[in-house]
Parts: sequence; C-alpha cells; structure tokens
Amino acid sequence: MGNLHPPFLYLLYVLTLLSIMPIAFSEIKDTRIVADSRPMILFERFGFSNDGHIDIWLKRVAWKPKQQSPDMDPTKMGFILLREASYAKILNESEYADHFCVVSSHYVKQIFTFQDLRFDYTYNGSIAVDDPDEYSLVFGNCQPEFEIWMDVHTEMYNVEKGWKDFLPAGQTQLPKLYFIFFLMYSVFFLIWIYTCIKQRATLDKIHVLMGALLLFKALLMICASEDQSYVKRTGSSRGWDIAFYIFSFFKGIMLFTVIILIGTGWSFVKPFLHEREKNLLMIVIPLQVLENIASVVIGETGPSTKDWLTWNQLFLLIDIICCCTVFFPIIWSIRSLREASKTDGKAARNLEKLTLFKQFYVVVVGYLYFTRIVVSAIGAVVSYRYHWISTASMEGASLIFYMYLFYNFQPIERNPYFVIQDEEEAAAALALEEDNSFEL
Repeated sequence: MGNLHPPFLYLLYVLTLLSIMPIAFSEIKDTRIVADSRPMILFERFGFSNDGHIDIWLKRVAWKPKQQSPDMDPTKMGFILLREASYAKILNESEYADHFCVVSSHYVKQIFTFQDLRFDYTYNGSIAVDDPDEYSLVFGNCQPEFEIWMDVHTEMYNVEKGWKDFLPAGQTQLPKLYFIFFLMYSVFFLIWIYTCIKQRATLDKIHVLMGALLLFKALLMICASEDQSYVKRTGSSRGWDIAFYIFSFFKGIMLFTVIILIGTGWSFVKPFLHEREKNLLMIVIPLQVLENIASVVIGETGPSTKDWLTWNQLFLLIDIICCCTVFFPIIWSIRSLREASKTDGKAARNLEKLTLFKQFYVVVVGYLYFTRIVVSAIGAVVSYRYHWISTASMEGASLIFYMYLFYNFQPIERNPYFVIQDEEEAAAALALEEDNSFEL
C-alpha cells in the first residue's frame, strides 16, 4: 500500500526531532484530537524497564467521513506501540502485503482498536509492557477518508520498588543530574562574586552581565531538577515547567548577549558599540524571544498536535540563525585589531588580544557544534537506557565553556602604562606581519 510511505516517513522525522529536542515532556497527558484524518498520530515516546505500564482512557470518540459515506471498519483504527527496530520491517511489509494496515502489522504491539470501544464510545484500559524497550505510542488510522474526534488521556510509567516512575528508563537519573549541576553553578556564581568584589577597581558592566548569566543558569538547573523530580513522582510538573521556561528564556538571551558583547570587544577592546553591533543585538534578542515561544509550544502540546512539526522547524531554524549570528562580531573584532596593529604602534598588546579572540572564536564554534550536533549524535547512538548521557554531555560542555569564558574575561588588574621592551614590540610586529592565521 504505497500511500503508507509518506505518513510513515513523516513519523520517522518527528521521532528524530524528539531525540534532539531538549524539551522534557510530562508523562501524564490529556490530548484533544479534533477533525484529524492523519494516518498516523504520534502521542509519546517512552523507554520501558522490566515492569512498564500504559494506561489509556478515551471518551467522546466520534468519526465522520470527509466525502461520501464509505463503510467504516473499526478494526482499522486503534492504538499501537512501535519500537525503532521494527520500522524497516514495517516498511518492507507495507510493500508486499495486500491491504496493509499498520494497526494490524505483525511488527507492532496492538493495544486496542475501535472495535473494543464501549457502547458509549469510550475506552478504559491498562496494559503491561513485558518486553523492555523504547516504544512510540501511535494512533493508526488506515481509513484516512474518516476524520476522528476524541479526548485521550495517557499515562506511561515504570514500576520501581512498588512506586510509579513516570520518567522514561533513560531519564530517571535527570533530577539528580540537574541538581549536581545546580550546585556546581552555585559555587561558580559565588566564586565570580568574590572575584568581582576583589577586583572591583577593574569591574565593568560586562562582568555584571556575566554574573547574571551564571545566576540564571543556576536557577534554570534547580528548576529543571524540581521539574523532572515532580514528573518522576507524579507524572506532571506541578507548575515547575513555567519557572523552567522563564529562566530558560532569560538564560538564552543573556548567553547570546554576553557572547556578542565579548565578541565585539566591548569593555575589553573598546568602551562602545558600533551601529551594526547594536543592530545585531536587536536581531538576536527578538529571535531568542521567538525561540523560547516555540520551545513552550513544543513542550506543552506534544507531537500529537498538527502544528507541532512546524513549531519544531521554527525552533531549529531560529537556533541555527542565532548560532551563526554570534560569529560575526568575533570576526569583526579580529579584523579591526589586525587593522589597528598596523597604525597604532602597539603590536605586542594587539597580538595578545588577537590570540585571545582567535581562541574565543574557536571555542565558541566548538561549543555550538558540540551542543547542536555531537550531543544529538550521542542521543541517537546510545541505548535508550542511557539517554541521560546526552544531557550530561550537553551540560558538561556548557560548564566547560562557561569556565573558559569567565576565566579569560575576568576583571583582572591590567596596567595600561606597562612598558614593553623594543625587542618585544618588534617581535610582535613581525609576528603580525608574517602570520596570516588570524585571517578568517
């Protein structure tokens, strides 16, 4: 049945996005499906351990043909579980089986079909997942000529020591992991305050912004920890997701603002911003606002929503634009320093600044590449039981980047009148003249 391929490939694309999005979904969900004729609707993706369960409640189930009144077969609509290893087998089966329907495929775990609905068009059931793996809960509609209405309540959890654990098997360690990073950033923040007080003579506005960035990052980590802790115990975040989104919003804005301001050389090379640099900030900040709006929509609606894929694509597009944008001020600063070195007679000092900004450029590129590409690759290759490793890699890389950033641009005492020997100045001038490694 050839028309299965587009929806199935669409489902694969959505599952791929799920694996790279840094959004934590609650595992108790209430979803309203309205006039939906999609052949496959993804509800959740969950990693089950040895004692996994799925509870599903359906009410107000209804369907209506889009055209003439065709025959309705309730066995061709229902909920199934898909495992990643079965995708290729299902595609192959769809090529050669007559009247193929994914709901009745040999390679899916069928939960129930509309044939099992009660007389009042409701359903209430629970199944045990006796084969541990990562599964996707999907509603299959092999009669796309019908539009479906229904209210769906789902609960997916593992039973550990007699208690329900609503976090997937590979994410149950996240509350402790986030709390550990909260402690690290809290200590980092206190050290930064001490450094700023000790070096208050050389303190500048950029250092205050960097301190605010650390504070928001620490608050984000404790909110993420509490959010995941509540989800683990109750299946819902109990409002911690709101605090998570708020601090994520401020952290995102502060991070890109600090990178751009340091990249322009503000407070380190010059005490002002050019018009193009101000315009760059005015572009990045609204983009961060849009990115966080998309993040909230993605986190609160879930993949069953029709527009979820669009919001995902918007989120990824904005993130790519912001990542590319932060490179421009660093390149501008490197070029301006090279130009200044030819005219102001301060080759040694300019060479030191050039080296620092070149290192900064390389570190920023490495950080963005690792957190956007490598972390996603790690999540794709590790077993579902170890998905926490990708989160640990992401946060570990962020902590290392912050430590580099704050160490190299801390408020330390610099005597603007220090004397440079003539031979040192000559050597630096020669190095700037012969070395073209700073050209970008």
